[in-house]
Amino acid sequence: MGSANLKMLNRYHVIFLAQSIMLGTGILSLPQKLSAMGYTEWFMPILFGIVATLTLWPIVWLCSKYPNEHLFRINEILLGKVLGKVFNSLFVIQFIIFSAGIISNYMHLIQSTALPEQTITLPVLCFLLLLIYIVSGGIKSIARFCMMSFFITIGMFYFTRWAIEKGEVSHLLPLLNFSGKEFFNAFKEGYLSILGYELIVFYFPYIIDQKKAFRHSLIGIWISIFLCFFTTVVSVIYYSEWQLKNVEFSVLNLFKAGEFTFVERIDIIGITLWVFLILSTVTAYVWCAKLGVDSLFKKKNKYELYVIAAIIFLIIRMPFSREFQDKLFTASNYIGYMLIIWPIFLSMIYVVRKKKVQQ
Repeated sequence: MGSANLKMLNRYHVIFLAQSIMLGTGILSLPQKLSAMGYTEWFMPILFGIVATLTLWPIVWLCSKYPNEHLFRINEILLGKVLGKVFNSLFVIQFIIFSAGIISNYMHLIQSTALPEQTITLPVLCFLLLLIYIVSGGIKSIARFCMMSFFITIGMFYFTRWAIEKGEVSHLLPLLNFSGKEFFNAFKEGYLSILGYELIVFYFPYIIDQKKAFRHSLIGIWISIFLCFFTTVVSVIYYSEWQLKNVEFSVLNLFKAGEFTFVERIDIIGITLWVFLILSTVTAYVWCAKLGVDSLFKKKNKYELYVIAAIIFLIIRMPFSREFQDKLFTASNYIGYMLIIWPIFLSMIYVVRKKKVQQ
């Protein structure tokens, strides 16, 4: 297996990889994505956590059957080399577009709030240089950065205290006041905000204590779920139903409720610190894309990371309308659901093949 035999991720790395990859730009607009359910949206993150727990189990179970192989190799083992490489190529493309979408959304946020009269070309280039530096250090470098990002950014939740003080707790009731269609729309849009935990299928071979990988990942998942739950509850308390539906990046707007005599706009501090969370998410997906390219060409190339970064830059700066970009990135997000279902499908193939061998 080569480098994958080098076990380098301890339990803290696994916890914070699962936790930090989930919190990119998703949590920034989570209350808006759940707004189809009105004020009753606040309990949805708990449901997401339950679903994430149930779907994580088959993912880790499949990985335990191939402890020294990542998903790209498992695809080739169970589906054959040709079909496996086809799906591997699709995953690589999806990771690149998904990463471009996350960066584009964050740059759009910066442009619309902090730099309204400037282009985003230079910020994107600076971001990609940081991304290349972190990813080139490997998965352990990404895990360490995720740990650092958590402790740097967790203090931002202090800025929501004013929103809690000014809000209406009565907004939390009545509960279950929604239709089936509203629930489906909220679940479909909102669950995209917590994707990322499924990437364990790629870094599982690097985990030292693989028998406890499920437990450690679960801790990271529920840390993120608690933060999403807290954010959603505060948003419901503070905003009106109209604001929940129409205020973009509503979480950052919660910071505007804060009052400091020496700081005019607290939300700018939030936007600046959020770059750590964006990098935590994007570096993991780009590392997976690089891993996929390595598996496709069977040898490492020191320039492939630069090529991936260049493709991401071209996607972000492509001369198409914002509408087209949004449709492309949204389609990539929905394809992300496939990565949760895919290990379940492969597990079924594994069980069927094992029964045939036994017979």
